[in-house]
Formats: sequence, C-alpha cells, structure tokens
Amino acid sequence: MSSVLKTNALESEAIYIFREVISQFDKPVLLFSGGKDSITLVRLAQKAFFPAKIPFPLLHVDTGHNFPETIEFRDKLVAELGLELIVRNVQDAIDEGKVVEETGKYSSRNSLQTTTLLDAIDEFKFDACIGGARRDEEKARAKERIFSVRDDFGQWDEKNQRPELFDLLNGKIENGQNVRVFPISNWTELDVWSYIEQEQIEIPSIYFSHKRKVFVRDGMIWSHSPFVYQDEDEEVEERIVRFRTVGDMSCTAAVESYAGTIAEVVGEIRASTISERGARIDDKRSEAAMEKRKQQGYF
Repeated sequence: MSSVLKTNALESEAIYIFREVISQFDKPVLLFSGGKDSITLVRLAQKAFFPAKIPFPLLHVDTGHNFPETIEFRDKLVAELGLELIVRNVQDAIDEGKVVEETGKYSSRNSLQTTTLLDAIDEFKFDACIGGARRDEEKARAKERIFSVRDDFGQWDEKNQRPELFDLLNGKIENGQNVRVFPISNWTELDVWSYIEQEQIEIPSIYFSHKRKVFVRDGMIWSHSPFVYQDEDEEVEERIVRFRTVGDMSCTAAVESYAGTIAEVVGEIRASTISERGARIDDKRSEAAMEKRKQQGYF
C-alpha cells in the first residue's frame, strides 16, 4: 500500500487541483506551449475528467518564433484528442503597436508574450489559467502558490499571497482578478520525465538527440534560425543536441546529448549538475529576470 501511495501521490495531487479548478472557477483555460510540462498537464486533465472530455480550452500564446517540431506536435495532439485550441499571436500585438519588437544581439519575443496573454484573458474572460510551472525550475517560481492570484492588471505580488494549509485552495477572487494555477508545482524535472516514461506519453522529437545547425555564444548553444540574431563571426556548425526545456528559438539553448529515448533522458537528468533553466537564455538577463516578468503579468 505504501508503494502505491508513493507512486501516485503527485498525480493524485494534480488531479485534485484540476477538480478544484472546475469546482471553483467559471472559465478556466490551460496554457499550452507544446512543451513536456504542458503535455503532462493534458494527460493529467484527461485522467481528472475521464470519461468526459477535458472541459476547458487550451490557449497557446504564439511568439511566431517557435520550433516547427513544437507547432506540428501541438496541432497533432489537439486533433487526436478533439480539444479546443485558441491561438493568439505576439505578431498581432507588434502590428497593433501594443509592444515594440526588440533588436540586437539578445533580442527575444519572450517578454512580449505578457501583453498577448493579458489581452486573451480579457477577451475570453478567463478567471483561471492553468500552467505547467514548477517550483524546482527557478527562484521566483519557488515562491508561488498553487492558486496564485493576479490583480486586475495581471500583476503578481509576491508579498501578498494566500496560505495553502492542509491542501486547502482558496479560489475566491474580486471582479477583474484572475488566478494562475500550477497543478505540477511540487514536481521536479525528473518527476515529469519519469511520469512521461510511465504513461508512455508522446512528446516532440526536439527533446531527443538530433543533428541541428547551431552556433555558440556565451558558452551556450543557440539554434541557427532567421529568428535569432547572429554576428558574422559566429560560425554555424552541426552538432548532436537536444533541448531540456522548450520556449521559442530566441530564448532556448540546446545541450549536447546522445539521449535518444525517454529512459536515456531520465538517466542523463539524474547525472546532471545543471538545472534545466540553465538552458534558458532569457533567464540570463538578470538574477531577477523571471520575477520581474511575473510582476508584470507574465505566466
């Protein structure tokens, strides 16, 4: 019995959180990037509401600079499961003059997603946005509650959070507020991969070893792409790489790896001394980069 409880504890907690969302909110949505964490959320939501369909849509905030493998997988998954997918594009916010595209060596659309996300929340009147953030990923995320309240400007106040004693989740919000919900907050990267292995969940090929055109900058392996600024002296080469975390091309670095199966990835993670966010280029901007983005309304 103790073995069963240990094996299923994280899954059971996540399913409980999903069911609390449906019982406490009117218009939830699942924020979907096509990455391993949001794919895991989809499987957990399936289990939470089986045999019914997942009772809320998926929302993808598309920077326009995504890896093609991720977009292809997103569309395939949605079609196979018969899910509702809402896509809102950062390019539209740029065209409308709501945000200004960055230029230069470290330009990225990652921070520009905030405006598009907040506009989508307002457009559809979503009161709960379910995401795959985990506390082990980054210091700012470690501070956040499972039900994380945002004000009517979409902002997060790390000093004004609700206690969550004895797994009691308080979804009461004022008019205009919304909540970000993190069902796998207590999972680690290894927990996610072990669950993917256990459940035999299909994930994008980008997570496995493959040959790719890349260049090296600041000790990190960047994807060669029209979306990524590259100096003339930064030489393009082919390397065998994979991605531990998947954002868009301008903010996600690759790692050299020959892991071609889930079991090999799990073994690689067990031996790693670097966190998965170590491959997120956008986190290198400052020590408080993530926290500042969250305070502005970022996921």
